[in-house]
Amino acid sequence: MIEIRPAGPADFEAVAALTMDVYVNGGFVHEESAYVEKLQDTEGRAEQAEVVVAVANGEIVGSVTVAEPESPFADVAGPGELEFRMLAVAPTARGKGAGSALVQYALDAAYDRGKQAVVISTEPGMIDARRIYDRNHFVPAPDRNWEPVPGVPLTVLVREVA
Repeated sequence: MIEIRPAGPADFEAVAALTMDVYVNGGFVHEESAYVEKLQDTEGRAEQAEVVVAVANGEIVGSVTVAEPESPFADVAGPGELEFRMLAVAPTARGKGAGSALVQYALDAAYDRGKQAVVISTEPGMIDARRIYDRNHFVPAPDRNWEPVPGVPLTVLVREVA
């Protein structure tokens, strides 16, 4: 069973380690990228957005950051939207519902807050995550695609919730 709950200070180190493992060791972010600092700074994310964890058998197996449009952690969310990012699921927990539960949390949060949509940015190589997004009816918004740094194209996906 997967438990979804807010991350607390005691979780920050584990969330940082998990996020680094997924993004850096998974080949999505180069270890010398300036983005690594953001991935490691769970406490900073929690101060300006909402960090949520997936727990299985007492162990953090996933996390996601949920951000309102005015948060510095919302890169593409506009008015009436909620953004999630830094979705990370331990390789040993993939296929067991942690990622889907974290995405469902973001969708439920958007609905509960009266938002019209949830938005995310993803990379072409994030195949496992993309399966979750497709199952949850996220659709491409090509006019919103962007590059945070040259050569790193991100695809924006949107899911209406209202």
